[in-house]
Amino acid sequence: MASLRSIAAVAALLTNSVNAVAPPVVKRAVPALAQVINQKAFNVIPTVPPAEEFNASSPPWTPLNFTAAALKEKPFHVYDDEFLDIIGPNPTFTILAETPKDPIFHEAVVWYKKKDEMFFVQNAGNPDAGTGLNKSAAIYKISLKQADAVKNTRNAVGKVDVTLVKASFEVPNPNGAFQYKGQILIAAEGSGPKIEPALIVMNPEPPYNTTVLLNNFFGRQFNSLNDLSINPRNLDIYFTDPTYGLSNNFRPAAGMPTQVYRFNDRTGAVTVAADGFIMPNGITFSPGGKYAYVTDTGMWRNGLELLNPSSIYRFTVQEDGTFEDRKTFAFTDTNIPDGVHCDSKGNVYAGVGDGVHVYNPSGKLLGKIYTGRTAANFQFASDGRLVIMGETQLYYATIAARGDFVEEYL
Repeated sequence: MASLRSIAAVAALLTNSVNAVAPPVVKRAVPALAQVINQKAFNVIPTVPPAEEFNASSPPWTPLNFTAAALKEKPFHVYDDEFLDIIGPNPTFTILAETPKDPIFHEAVVWYKKKDEMFFVQNAGNPDAGTGLNKSAAIYKISLKQADAVKNTRNAVGKVDVTLVKASFEVPNPNGAFQYKGQILIAAEGSGPKIEPALIVMNPEPPYNTTVLLNNFFGRQFNSLNDLSINPRNLDIYFTDPTYGLSNNFRPAAGMPTQVYRFNDRTGAVTVAADGFIMPNGITFSPGGKYAYVTDTGMWRNGLELLNPSSIYRFTVQEDGTFEDRKTFAFTDTNIPDGVHCDSKGNVYAGVGDGVHVYNPSGKLLGKIYTGRTAANFQFASDGRLVIMGETQLYYATIAARGDFVEEYL
């Protein structure tokens, strides 16, 4: 039987051989801010560390022959030549804003078309934010006109205003959001046992009036509402309900399973669309509403639990709006898939531990918009503009792909 030392030597030999002869994956012209990541070059590597040394919660992996600085220098990583059609011939990438510690660039990213503004919220329950039980996470916005003016500058910190939005009634720990009849529909996590989670509509113009749309399931509190989307086929609202409020110490023990719900705001009907999740998180629909994509971030529930999912699941949406045919669409390679969105051609984008990963409709990884840090969520403006949340950094990318929207609700 071969010794471990001889096996390692063979592995090193194979690695050197593969790296020497592996053909380039992409033969087309690559934009200035893009670089090809040849997956064959790291199919075999000299040393594969055990899980206690390297796992999905570790800092982003650096492929062979790359450095962390080099990966950031050209942030559009091409894993498949289909990605070149998505980013186009001249993608741009800019840091718009940053904070020393406070993670104000977190979730609930939603585009207000009328004024070309992007809204987003602070991280709820993060110690560096001081939010959760005693102080609600705040809502902010930026002007995309200002962002467009600096899109060809890699670092535009200080040149774009980050404006605090003070709603007429404070939204208790907002986390997810979606366009809703010219307004913004927010999934609020709640605070403590007395301030329940709710779906809240906010007018995106001063004084930012709010209206509670739904705050219970037949008299029972939800756990801590996380994200939501509207199906373009039936215009029903679908939302996720994990227990992150409990995990972050600002909500009491859960009273219901962690599920995906469906809400018909015309009739008031609330039903369960899907269960079987540990932490259902991001949710979106394909163009036309045929498929639903739901992320399960159970790997982070009560601390790190590596045997739990960090996956995107796909469901077929039936004509009557029900979910069927659950399928594992993707398992992310870096931390967890949080926010998830589709472009107009059905490609799936997920915010993960090193930026935004882009998959084609079959689940093949096409490329990454690499930030080198967690991108909890992001959102398109219609014409290829993408605002990416990096917790303490805010990014702006322009690409060829166009976001998919429920036009009736813009």
